[in-house]
Amino acid sequence: MQEQQERIIRINIEEEMKTAYIDYSMSVIVSRALPDVRDGLKPVHRRVLYGMSNELSLYSDKPYKKSARIVGEVLGKFHPHGDSSVYDAMVRMAQEWSLRYPLVDGQGNFGSVDGDSPAAMRYTEARMKKITDEVMADIDKETVDFTLNFDDTIYEPTVLPTKIPLLLVNGSSGIAVGMATNMPPHNLSDTIDAIDAYIDNPDIEISELIEKIKAPDFPTGGIIYGYEGVREAYETGRGRVVIRSKTDIEHTPSGRECIVITEIPYQVNKAEMIQKIAGLINEKKIEGISYINDESDRNGMRIVIILKHDAVASVVLNTLFKYTQLQSTFSVNNIALVDGRPRALNLKQLIKYFVRHRHDVVVRRTKYDLRKAEERAHILEGLLIAQDNIDEVIRIIRAAKNADEAKAGLISRFSLSDAQAQAIVDMRLRALTGLEHEKLQEEYDELRKMIAYYNELLESEPMQMQVIKDELNEMKEKYGDKRRSEIVLTAEEFNPEDFYADEDVVITISHLGYIKRTPLSEYRTQSRGGVGSKGSATRDADFIEHLYVTTMHNTMLFFTEKGRCYWLKVYEIPEGSRSSKGRAIQNVIQIEPDDKVRAYINVRRLNDPEYVNSNYIVMCTREGIIKKTLLEAYSRPRQNGVNAITIKEGDQLIDAALTSGGAQIIIAAKGGKAIRFEEEKVRAIGRTGAGVRGISLDEGDEVVGMLTVEPGQKPEILVVSENGYGKRTGIDDYRITGRSGKGVKTIQITEKTGRLISIQAVSDENDLMIINRSGLTIRTPVSDIRVTGRAAQGVKIINLRGNDAIASVIAVPKSEEEENTGEDNANTAPDSPAGNEE
Repeated sequence: MQEQQERIIRINIEEEMKTAYIDYSMSVIVSRALPDVRDGLKPVHRRVLYGMSNELSLYSDKPYKKSARIVGEVLGKFHPHGDSSVYDAMVRMAQEWSLRYPLVDGQGNFGSVDGDSPAAMRYTEARMKKITDEVMADIDKETVDFTLNFDDTIYEPTVLPTKIPLLLVNGSSGIAVGMATNMPPHNLSDTIDAIDAYIDNPDIEISELIEKIKAPDFPTGGIIYGYEGVREAYETGRGRVVIRSKTDIEHTPSGRECIVITEIPYQVNKAEMIQKIAGLINEKKIEGISYINDESDRNGMRIVIILKHDAVASVVLNTLFKYTQLQSTFSVNNIALVDGRPRALNLKQLIKYFVRHRHDVVVRRTKYDLRKAEERAHILEGLLIAQDNIDEVIRIIRAAKNADEAKAGLISRFSLSDAQAQAIVDMRLRALTGLEHEKLQEEYDELRKMIAYYNELLESEPMQMQVIKDELNEMKEKYGDKRRSEIVLTAEEFNPEDFYADEDVVITISHLGYIKRTPLSEYRTQSRGGVGSKGSATRDADFIEHLYVTTMHNTMLFFTEKGRCYWLKVYEIPEGSRSSKGRAIQNVIQIEPDDKVRAYINVRRLNDPEYVNSNYIVMCTREGIIKKTLLEAYSRPRQNGVNAITIKEGDQLIDAALTSGGAQIIIAAKGGKAIRFEEEKVRAIGRTGAGVRGISLDEGDEVVGMLTVEPGQKPEILVVSENGYGKRTGIDDYRITGRSGKGVKTIQITEKTGRLISIQAVSDENDLMIINRSGLTIRTPVSDIRVTGRAAQGVKIINLRGNDAIASVIAVPKSEEEENTGEDNANTAPDSPAGNEE
């Protein structure tokens, strides 16, 4: 009794359960359920292929053997589990609808896409596919590690030296303990292009790899619907890929519409899918279908769904996508064994570990080839010595009592190695012929070249990488094919910019808040003093107040009188002809009813941190307040807009501009004065700040505009008065002063000219677009307006009728069209004078 008690070991059952379960789970993970990232195979698949190639020599050019023979070989030597696990694994590797590139060439009934079971293993036969020869290539050259099998009697490979990136091209799926893997298949050509790109640039971004590998490519084809899930899977290793059946709409002889399905989603059982659809039709859950028929044959899949007379094919099809497996989801979960441990992997990591494996194989193969070449060259050196001294060799051999004595004599006389002496003793008499001597010499010379190449290859990693690329491109040439799965973007994923040319457009905003965009080419150039063409149809008391030139792909920042900022892509602005009214701005951006847009800024790269942190928004109010804020503060669009500047009561925002931080600022007032100072005098503050004084105004005066001039620019300053007078002045005529001064005279203001209405930075390369309150538009070359001093009155650049006045002025790029004065004047205002007075 005492002895029995001493033999009992007391353990904590909780700890024992933990340890035992962890051991079990790791065994399942490593030895059963998860693929190795290097060759993409689980142990059972690796053992089947190794058993077929090494043990049975079932290469693609050898005769088929019974599947039972293959299963028995694998079971008895490598995989001590149920025979069905081995046979099922082999069958799946032979099914064209299961693997994108099948590895087993099966003969007999290997099941069907309808879910039919394969015939028993005693009836079917198999051998390796030609592509599988590449998977097993060089396995006999010490390229991979081997380990003892389950009973320590035979060695088996821990991984295969595959030239094909099997994990990517065939994918994998498996359920382990506490984790699962589900990896989609890909097109071989696309995959090799991506691997080549990675080898050329190991720092390549995943977004660049996606341009090569595009999307999964399923053996059953189908349509990948939507790209966001694909991109997410490539970037993170997890994502949802939506697959739709490939369908066509045809008509029966009686004229009825029918939906024809030619490809179905991956891993969908066709028979079960048809049965499910039939069930939903009988239960009246899907309306509009008369009957369904499977017309598939050896030429391909064809499922025909005949519709009722009053049914709409697109509606029925969308219902089928929603309720049946005509649309399914492949949940990507890229988990594979990396150095024996499970890891979640993105696209770049999958490629990286395959390239690392191929690099290891190439290096090990080269070392093996080098060793064998050196061994053979060593033997040939001995044989060549023997042939050069054949008479003495024969004498030594004839004088020896036995082979050992002959070897010893040869070693002593010619300083040979044991291996060389043995080769000479074993040499046949035919080797004495002159022809044989030439062959030996040629073989020896060739080996010396190969040895030099192998040594060079082992010393150069770029050469090794080139070998990997060359072999991969050879695989692409041999086995590459076209994609089977199409990629269709969802409506949300289309980039609207792809539908619009990046052309110049004019944005006009009326006094009552109507906005439109019109191609710049619609506006004609006219001579100075012309009356102009109708630019916009206006409502009672409405007139064009703002006119801007931009391009279709730009993002526009709108700044309003109340100091708020809104975002809008130019192509989102409603298009209208030159004479159309446009659309209420409240219906385009969510602006308050009593607010007006006063300024816009063109930007393209709001998502570029360097760009938004090195540029500024400068704003100016009617009362002469100026504010500077980093563009970064306005780089996150919000539908309802944001506060850009705190406006005091009675004031309003006049203008805003984009600057580099080192510009000069010019502010002009209605009274005819302007101030010029350095932007550096204005400190950058936060988005909601109020700003500082930019110009001191007399009572009753107000700011009409602000210009920003970047370093190196030397524009001319053009000012226009409300009665149609304007002039150009060199920027150097405006001396630089401190911020908040009164400024200098910019135009001689008289009753004839009226007060200042606009200030613009121009050159001879500009045209001037002028819109008056009645809505008439004129476009005139800036070069027609002469350059004068600051105090001059200027020239008359537009004739005004009655009490009309100028509403808006902007400098635009010079038109490429020839000037055309008569046509528009004749059509719009035949009785108007084309003045030229000063």
